[in-house]
Amino acid sequence: MSQMIFINLPVADLDRSMAFYEAIGFTRDDKFTNTRAGCMVLSDEIRVMLLTHEFWATFTERRRVDPATEAQVLLCISREDRAAVDAITEAAIAAGGMSDPCPVQDHGFMYGRSFTDPDGHIWEPMWMSPEAIKAGPAEMSHAG
Repeated sequence: MSQMIFINLPVADLDRSMAFYEAIGFTRDDKFTNTRAGCMVLSDEIRVMLLTHEFWATFTERRRVDPATEAQVLLCISREDRAAVDAITEAAIAAGGMSDPCPVQDHGFMYGRSFTDPDGHIWEPMWMSPEAIKAGPAEMSHAG
């Protein structure tokens, strides 16, 4: 059985965040969506749970960081080619995100950009050539 990952992100405005993720290609899962949480599907194995700040606070007593000013994670997702990296980044900008808060990476065999959602969570779409994946770390050592 394949494993799934549920990425939980605190958001200030649930409706705005759900609209953003739909605009960049995620699918809404109404079975796990209510007024406190929205489930967005990236793939069969990956779900992003958008949680209101109040609901988020019921999961942990740790301080919630402000993703607009602090970074706790960089969420990297693969895309099928360079054009798809650019396409999701441009869709994010059009939907209210910010483009390239991290440097663009273009190493020939690997290409990556980044964007933020409206709350400031950083996503990094990337493409890597199938040949580089097969070659492994030796090929990656050529990265600038």
